[in-house]
Amino acid sequence: MDASSENVNVIYVVEDHDLIREGVKQYLELSGYKVQGFSTLAAAKEAFARFVPALLIQDVMLPDGDGFSFVKQIKAQYDCPVIFMTARTEESDRIMGFELGADDYISKPFSPKELVLRVQAVIRRFNHTKAKSADDGLLYSGDHIMMFDTKEHRLTVDGVDVIFTAAEWRILGYLVKNSHHLVTRAQILEQCFDYNFDSYERIVDTHIKNIRSKLGEAQWIETVRGYGYRFIGYRKESVVE
Repeated sequence: MDASSENVNVIYVVEDHDLIREGVKQYLELSGYKVQGFSTLAAAKEAFARFVPALLIQDVMLPDGDGFSFVKQIKAQYDCPVIFMTARTEESDRIMGFELGADDYISKPFSPKELVLRVQAVIRRFNHTKAKSADDGLLYSGDHIMMFDTKEHRLTVDGVDVIFTAAEWRILGYLVKNSHHLVTRAQILEQCFDYNFDSYERIVDTHIKNIRSKLGEAQWIETVRGYGYRFIGYRKESVVE
């Protein structure tokens, strides 16, 4: 089930603390969003099976499981951005969240204004990747063919659908947009995550590793050692017959 125009203002909040969950719900509803709150992962999972929201705001420690593991499952099945909302502030926790495909990570306590601004930024950035782009079309690497379609939010390699997390989609889209040009890890962090801290650069490497694994055996992305990466697929019209 894919996100669509019907879910543009719907947000799921998974938080077992009643006061926090209801407070977040009220903040977001005042900003024009429709919010459904859940105190357990089981209830949220059932809701996803019926409807995919525009955004998931996810606590990490729930009575019936671990929010990190839940998000990993959600990202494998659904095209939905995620913001972790948790009291766990260790850098290792933040990095784990981003490596699982999270779009942002907000630490408790937080201000209502900050939460709303982060929600708006993530949804805007996620929807932007679905806009029609001049970068859409067929790309080639040797005998392999990639179909990259941002309007339909679809990617195939050799005719087989490839499912990406939102973060992986943004990174590949940025690389394709800058085909055959070096992009640094810092640029990827800034353009795809709004983060440019050195401590997060290994997140980029992890995402690139996952992207390469999903794209198969063809060489689509080149590593420029010590700097960053370069997309090396080409368009048919660029090939000299």
